[in-house]
Amino acid sequence: MRIDIITVLPELLESPLNHSIMKRAQDKGLLEVHTHHLRDWAVNKYGQVDDYQYGGGAGMVMMCEPLANAIEALGKQRKYDEIIYMAPDGKTFNQQTANILSLKDNLMIICGHYKGIDERIREHFITMEISVGDYVLSGGEMAAAIVVDAVGRLLPGVLNDETSALFDSFQDNLLAPPVYTRPAEFRGWKVPEILLGGDPKKVDQWRHDQSVKKTQEKRPDLLKGNELA
Repeated sequence: MRIDIITVLPELLESPLNHSIMKRAQDKGLLEVHTHHLRDWAVNKYGQVDDYQYGGGAGMVMMCEPLANAIEALGKQRKYDEIIYMAPDGKTFNQQTANILSLKDNLMIICGHYKGIDERIREHFITMEISVGDYVLSGGEMAAAIVVDAVGRLLPGVLNDETSALFDSFQDNLLAPPVYTRPAEFRGWKVPEILLGGDPKKVDQWRHDQSVKKTQEKRPDLLKGNELA
């Protein structure tokens, strides 16, 4: 998979995308992440990519021309399955969307700034708009990093145990069950006996039951229409 990110602050993406699992994915050749500085397509020698909004009001708007030029230049090199704009008013990102995106080959992500991007770019180029929550960030970079991480870890071969992602929270709309490791007893606090018994079927059932219980307690909204519950 290849992900191209257009941003005015590429340095913000260096750390989250070049360590841990994302670094491993790229080192293995399973994921390519390329950041592109929008100012490379600026409208003048001063690197301008934003301007005042029509109709007045506080805050600058990212201009049409640099964004259109960037999208079209990258689009000449490869076909993108989705051109994603990170926006507070986009569809809320969830595990199901991550699963869908992980099946794609080429993604482009646009990171907004200021008051956002000119609406004409959204109308004519953007194919998917994603929000990471009902709050506003200073820019789309951190949101883009979240999407890359959530999608990248699902690619076959990225995780050491490929079944691990199947049991993450929000797969099947259930939260993950409790997990334990050694020692079996710590300060009198014991690991549930069923996990020590060695019966895989009983362990699987216990984990499922615990997932349902946890979801009922913490996120009952996820259980609506969930036949597995």
